[in-house]
Amino acid sequence: MSFYTFLIFFSAISFAFFGIGCFVAPRMKIEFLRYGLSKLRNFVGVLQLLGAIGLAIGYYFSPMLILVSASCLSLLMLLGFGVRLKIKDSLVLATPALFYALLNAYIAFEQWIIL
Repeated sequence: MSFYTFLIFFSAISFAFFGIGCFVAPRMKIEFLRYGLSKLRNFVGVLQLLGAIGLAIGYYFSPMLILVSASCLSLLMLLGFGVRLKIKDSLVLATPALFYALLNAYIAFEQWIIL
């Protein structure tokens, strides 16, 4: 398995867990209340699950789907990073969102080159 393939599946598995967490984890309900986005929790969960599924299916069937999924996940996490900054979370708490934004931007960029 190449490093790039590992990154695709790392991101897909991470977002599958994050997406499911939006529906079942009590901590996520509290976090979205803290963000002031409680009405968007399920929507964000669906977007995360769709991104995870898109990365996984795209790997096997559609390179363009990887590009779209990674780009959308990158944007979603960039917005998440912005929310963390807006509510004045520490940089340590905001860093995971930035990490996943950059990771998926890298995946999208590499996929763009491949296409």
